[in-house]
Amino acid sequence: MKLDEPPSCSSASTIVFIGRNRRGQWVAQEQNGLYGGLFINRAQAVKYALFENGHHPETIVELSREFELDMNSSSAALSSPATATRRVA
Repeated sequence: MKLDEPPSCSSASTIVFIGRNRRGQWVAQEQNGLYGGLFINRAQAVKYALFENGHHPETIVELSREFELDMNSSSAALSSPATATRRVA
């Protein structure tokens, strides 16, 4: 008889942070900056995070502080308002 690992142990899920930026938009971003986006409401941010992380709600962390979406580097970190740089497109 073969024993399998439980699903939660067999997949390497990453943490996805959701919260609001300083303009009140909802942000979802993977912990290493591999994917992310801006959303008009919390429900859409959560839906996106679940889709991208393989439907693992336990890996979604909602932040109470403001944070900005940073997609400019491969190892993007969540920027706090004090350390965020303003970029004009």
